[in-house]
Amino acid sequence: MAVIRKRTWPEYFEEIASGRKDFEFRPADFEISEGDTLVLEEWDPIIGEYTGKTATRVVGKVWKFSLDEFNNKKVVEEKGFYIIRF
Repeated sequence: MAVIRKRTWPEYFEEIASGRKDFEFRPADFEISEGDTLVLEEWDPIIGEYTGKTATRVVGKVWKFSLDEFNNKKVVEEKGFYIIRF
C-alpha cells in the first residue's frame, strides 16, 4: 500500500481534521488505490508555506471518471461540479 501526500488549504483541512468532511475531490494526476494512506498537509496559500498540521486517512473507495465519459464536458467547464454525499 502506498502513502500519498497532498497539500490542502486551511478551510478544507479543518473540515477533514474535525471529521465533518470525509471525502476528497482531486484531479486524477496521481495514482491512488483503495487501502492506500492519504496524508493531507495543511498549506497556507497566503504565506506560501505548510503549517505543519497533517490529517492521515486510509482510502476506502476511489472513483475515477473523465468529463467526456458523461458527455457533459461543456456543462462541467461552465458550471463546475457538485459532490453529494448520502
